[in-house]
Order: sequence, then C-alpha cells, then structure tokens
Amino acid sequence: MTQTTQTSSDKIFVNNLRVQAILGIYPLEREQSQEVVITLEIDTDCSKAAASKDLADSLDYATLAHAVAELTINGKYLLIETLIEDIAQHCLRQPLVQGVSVQVEKPQAVSRADSVGIKIYRYN
Repeated sequence: MTQTTQTSSDKIFVNNLRVQAILGIYPLEREQSQEVVITLEIDTDCSKAAASKDLADSLDYATLAHAVAELTINGKYLLIETLIEDIAQHCLRQPLVQGVSVQVEKPQAVSRADSVGIKIYRYN
C-alpha cells in the first residue's frame, strides 16, 4: 500500500510585479534597462496564520516581492533561465514555502508579441 503525504493547496500569489532591469544578451539590453514582469504563485499552508491572526505565522509576500525585485534589478542577468531559477530558489529558501511557480516576461523583446518569457515550477 502506498502512503501519500497531504500537502496544502493554499496559494499566495504576486501577479505582474514590474521592475526595470538589465536582462538579455544583446548590446542594447546590456546598456538599457527594460521592463521585466514577474508572477509568483507560492504553495503554502495559510491555516495557521488564519487561526492565529499573526503575520509571523504567514509568508510575508510584500517582503518576498521586494526581495525578488531587488534580485532582478541587481543581478543584471544575461538569460531569463538564470534569473527565473534564482528567483525560484530564493522563494524556496523562505519558511513556509512548499513550492513555487515563477513566470518572467519581457514585454519589449519581440515585436508584435505582448511578451515572451518562461514559466517554471519548483518545490521543496
């Protein structure tokens, strides 16, 4: 008989976090910052915070969003692949994070497209 572990299906999300950052391999992308749009969906358990009404029992999404923005801005990444993996790993190091879906988009990268990007899912 296989035993399964019950995990939470609670999600905390940050939709369309917009930052100006150096991201890309082309000369213009290395010189001028561009808009980068980040969406996070974090698997967690919100029940303890709901019962206690204490932020210490919850994931502080404002602090997490700020850290992700700073990582993106300060990293001056060449590839979205590297940035998105670093964001996922940063999220997974936070207490209460069981898994994370990260999407990173570059709206100005391809003419005639709203945006291009990558979406990944990682878990502890």
